[in-house]
Amino acid sequence: MKNDWRDKLNGLKSGLPQVEDAPVSAEAKPQKKRQSDPLRIELDKRNGKPATLITEFQGKDDELKELAKMLKVKCGAGGSSRDGEILIQGDFRMKIAEILLEIGFKVKRINFK
Repeated sequence: MKNDWRDKLNGLKSGLPQVEDAPVSAEAKPQKKRQSDPLRIELDKRNGKPATLITEFQGKDDELKELAKMLKVKCGAGGSSRDGEILIQGDFRMKIAEILLEIGFKVKRINFK
């Protein structure tokens, strides 16, 4: 009697179609079509607080905002993006450099220790 609900659940699972893990689509990751120069990552102080600044982005504003949103979510921090710059609140230089390298961007590290 104890395994009755497990048998029912397994019966339901076997009736469902099998779905394979689909590879990540090109739309899910920001594109670096026009980016030939490396992105600059540096630490900046804004009102006495640390902020990570990513500059020299070449592309559309939509691509910049999409990249900024992804970086803010992965870092768990706030920030903004405009005029080819992304500002992430806090010191996330190493983490952002790793993320950008995984995506396929070239990175120029400024003031890394």
